[in-house]
Amino acid sequence: MAGLIHGLDPDAIRANLERIREQAGEGVEILCASKYVPLEEMGALAEAGVTLVGENRQQDLEAKQERWGEDAFSWDFIGNLQSRKVPRLLGRVRLLHSVSSDSVLAKLEHNAPQGTGILVQVNVAGEEGKGGVAPGELGEFIARCPIPVSGLSTMPPFTEDPEDSRPHFARLAELAAEHGLERLSMGTTQDWPIAVAEGATIIRVGTALFMPPTAG
Repeated sequence: MAGLIHGLDPDAIRANLERIREQAGEGVEILCASKYVPLEEMGALAEAGVTLVGENRQQDLEAKQERWGEDAFSWDFIGNLQSRKVPRLLGRVRLLHSVSSDSVLAKLEHNAPQGTGILVQVNVAGEEGKGGVAPGELGEFIARCPIPVSGLSTMPPFTEDPEDSRPHFARLAELAAEHGLERLSMGTTQDWPIAVAEGATIIRVGTALFMPPTAG
């Protein structure tokens, strides 16, 4: 896979992880987005104290989980969720972060969840061509879910200014409150402090963990 990161430094990751934990505060889970971490480099994450990882591709998740098991990490799926992937992910992951289609709901209905929880992905900004349930359709979608919904997730439009993401995060928090949902998966390396300020309970960071601790 293009863009794979090699030579990860466990000490640097540990320092970054401790800094983010301190800034994010209690109650915020730090998920390491490990898409660009090669199979053989996952040990550096474990050595650094990373306990929760999120994968974007089902095949990569399976390969890494078979190598490192469930003792080293808890595993979430954070990528685009195609219905055909659902049966293979159930029981392998703690949470599916991107449930947003009726075809996925149909697979959930016909396959036991096996301890896997779901987050409904919301297209808060209304971006064309982007996955996620429209805010106005969220209530009906949740009502159709065959298993309980744990919370919501969103990925706002890319922007150079993290502050531009604030209204989208705030809106997701409002939607979660309206539907009595506690988990909010939002915020990445670029804008996680804004997400935390607006109520994120799970932030997804990659580069923020991997860069030298003196950078940025």
